[in-house]
Amino acid sequence: MFLRGALGGSSGGGGSGIIKLLVRHFSKKRAENVRKINPKVSPQEASTIAQSLYQVLKQHGPLTVSNTWTHAKEAGVDGLNSKTHLKLMLKWMRGRKMLKLFCHQVGSNKKFLHSTLPEEPSEGESSNSLGVKLETEKRPIKRKKISH
Repeated sequence: MFLRGALGGSSGGGGSGIIKLLVRHFSKKRAENVRKINPKVSPQEASTIAQSLYQVLKQHGPLTVSNTWTHAKEAGVDGLNSKTHLKLMLKWMRGRKMLKLFCHQVGSNKKFLHSTLPEEPSEGESSNSLGVKLETEKRPIKRKKISH
C-alpha cells in the first residue's frame, strides 16, 4: 500500500493522482543539451572569445546579457559579431561549466544574470583556510555523568 498517496487518496478511489503526476511529467520539455551548442566559429576562436568574456564577467561581476554586451564592446572582445552571437557564446560557456545563470527576482520583475563559477583555491590558500576552519570549529560540550 505504498502507492496510496500517489493514487490520489487513502481510500483507493481512482487513480487521478497518478494521472496528474504523469501528465505533469510528460508535458515538460526536455532540457536542451548545452554541450552540443555550435558556437558558429572555430574551436580555437571560440576558446579565445570565451576567455575574453570570462574576464569581463569576472571583472564586472554578475551581468545581464545587455550589460555583458556593453562591457564586451568596451573591452574590445574580438570575434563577437552580434548580441545574438554573444548569447550563443554565453550558452556555450554555460555548457562547459564556465558560467552559471541565476535569476534575481524583485516583485514581478526577473533579471537573469551570468556570473563566473567560484574558482578552486590554490595550494597556499587551501592550507591557510583549513587552519582557520579548525580554529573556528566548536568543541563538543562535555556533560557531567549523573551517578545514581
